[in-house]
Parts: sequence; C-alpha cells; structure tokens
Amino acid sequence: MDLPVTSLPVPSLPVTVLRPSRQTVPVIVASPHSGREYPAEFVAAARLDSLSLRRSEDSFVDELFAAAPEHGMPLLAATFPRAFCDPNREKWELDPAMFDDELPPWVNTTSPRVGAGLGTIARVVASGETIYRHKLSFAEAERRVRCFWEPYHRTLDELIEATRREFGVCLLIDCHSMPAHGCGGRNGGGPTDFVLGDAHGTACGPRIVRMVERTLSGMGYAVRRNDPYSGGYVTRHYGRPREGVHVLQIEMARALYMDEARIKPIPRFCAVQRDLTILLAALASQAPELLGR
Repeated sequence: MDLPVTSLPVPSLPVTVLRPSRQTVPVIVASPHSGREYPAEFVAAARLDSLSLRRSEDSFVDELFAAAPEHGMPLLAATFPRAFCDPNREKWELDPAMFDDELPPWVNTTSPRVGAGLGTIARVVASGETIYRHKLSFAEAERRVRCFWEPYHRTLDELIEATRREFGVCLLIDCHSMPAHGCGGRNGGGPTDFVLGDAHGTACGPRIVRMVERTLSGMGYAVRRNDPYSGGYVTRHYGRPREGVHVLQIEMARALYMDEARIKPIPRFCAVQRDLTILLAALASQAPELLGR
C-alpha cells in the first residue's frame, strides 16, 4: 500500500530547533535526514510513489533523540526530506546530467557522491531508483540550496558558535540511520547496530568516541567505528577538535526500531529510544570533562 507523505507547497520552516530552557552542556544533537515535509511540486515532478521517495529518509531519528532538550542540549532537525535537498553534502554537489541548462563552473560535478547520484540534489533515492521524470533547471537547484540547505547550515553554525562561546568547546552528535544492506562493514564481520564516524580520528576527540562506544556496547549493541560510514560533509566540515569543535556521526540500523518496508515504527522502538536517552544522559554528565572544559 502506498504510504502518504506530508505534502506542502513549501515547508513552514526548513528547520526546527527544540531548545532546553537553558543549555547546560556543550552538546548539540542534530538530525539532518529525518525531514518528511515533501513540497507538492517535488512530489508531482517525481516518477516514484511516495513510499519509494521515503526510502532515503532517516525516518524517526529525530524522535529517537527527542529527549536531548531534557538533558540540556538543543536538538536541530531538518523538516525537508533528503531526497529533495541534502544538507549532509557540500553546498553545490550537482550532477550535470540532471539539468537542462549548463551548470556554473564553480559547481562540484565530479565528487563520488555526485557519481553515485547522491549529490546536494539527489538523482536517485537510497534504493537506486531515479527520482525525476524530467530534467531540472539550475534555478531550481539554486532555490533549494538558498531556501533549505543554507538555513540548515546557518542554524547549525549559530548553535555551534553559541555553544563554544558559552562553554569553550562544543560536541555535535550528528544522527543518522542505515538500511539493512548497509549494516555490514566493508572489511567483513556480522551485522552492526551502530557505526560511529569520526572521520578516522580527525573530527572528534578519542575519549568521546570511546565513551559512546562503551555506553552502546554495554547495552548489548554491536558497534563499529568508521566502517562503512566514517562521516559525511557535516562531520568533516565542522569537526575541528583543535579549535574546540568535535563532531561524532552516529549511524543506527533501521531494523532496530522500524519496519523498513512499510516505514513504520516497530514495538522495539520505545526500547531503542530509552537506550538512546540513557546515552544522552551519559553525554550530559561526562562530555564536559571529556572535552576538557
């Protein structure tokens, strides 16, 4: 059965920020790929049904980490879907084959993400199916970047700078989910529940990574580091430990908490949410010391 999406002409706001009454710890939680407000013109231009469009979502991730404000941390989430505009890409990663006019010379047309069809404006959904019936104009790509990508990063940058001013340091937990076919490592081994990405040790202090790994492993989850996900644009762009900004990407297996075929939570959702709330509490109590506040 086709699963409806929330279809609006333009999302009311490209981002939401759930703030604590007072931020008490130098930690920000972000969910860039859980947005599910689908602009009507995007749905009309797609050759896929709404369930297929939603394959790219990190569905419900913002809800799994909803307790962040209760622990003194702001929670940032995109309201727009990743298939429409991806904030975990460079600003201008575009596939020239998708457009009916010539792209400006400063556009990055050769990145591995573009080659895979997963640039700032994606050509395919996560399952590999082509999204659009017809080619787009560069003006449409520019509109999405200006109206969606830029507000997300402007808000994220403001949160990071405010946190660093208040506490001297900042830790960003960038939250994602991975499909069943992405849960095995490139180097073999069994299925994985969580993958922690710190850009191979360059984006986040090792003590923080060890603490998150130890907390999740202690709950019985199988945890890997950087395999097969070492961190996307957000992790690599904002992660500057020497400047006091640490970023850790967390990828969790969707099968832990949702029916991937129907994109609906399963009964175990509440247990996973409870475990992630325990992780947030651990971050609230330990991150200031581990970051060297």
